[in-house]
Amino acid sequence: MATAEPIQLVVGLGNPGAGHCDDRHNAGFWLVERLARDLNAEFREESRFKGELARSASGVRILKPQTFMNLSGESVAPCAKYFRIPPSSIVVVHDELDLAPGELRLKRGGGHGGHNGLRSIDSQLGSNAYLRVRIGIGHPGHARDVSPYVLSKPARAEREAIDDVIDSVIKNFKLIAAGEFDRAMNTLNRRSKQP
Repeated sequence: MATAEPIQLVVGLGNPGAGHCDDRHNAGFWLVERLARDLNAEFREESRFKGELARSASGVRILKPQTFMNLSGESVAPCAKYFRIPPSSIVVVHDELDLAPGELRLKRGGGHGGHNGLRSIDSQLGSNAYLRVRIGIGHPGHARDVSPYVLSKPARAEREAIDDVIDSVIKNFKLIAAGEFDRAMNTLNRRSKQP
């Protein structure tokens, strides 16, 4: 399997503020916060990127946009441009309605699938060629219920299932960071299908 470029930037999507920290929509934040702790990297406010940025000893940067979800691209694009990071070296971690809690998919490129954070990144970055880590949060069943659903706290069992797949990503992050995304996909996508 081909090895892609090493990852230089990991972006977790979510909404800032204590009132949103437990929302399903913040699953991307949950993962990158765990990743930063695991890599002993500390987030610091970076107003020029409208976000919080951490850097690991290996040089991988971790970004939490503080723009609110719908404007995530206003944080990601300036950061990528400043550090001259191509889309192919960016991983975006986000919540996914089309996957059940405890399911996970790694994906290269593709459309935004109605996710406002991805839509903003596509627009501001001028590309959708970045990598994605899609964390399942489940679907409420009706489109009209999506907004309150993603902005509410998951049930305890759902959160535990989400935390389990976050653990799996953290354990396999070295593969992702090295650009061995195909190997990571084979490992994590297969694992996430198990009951």
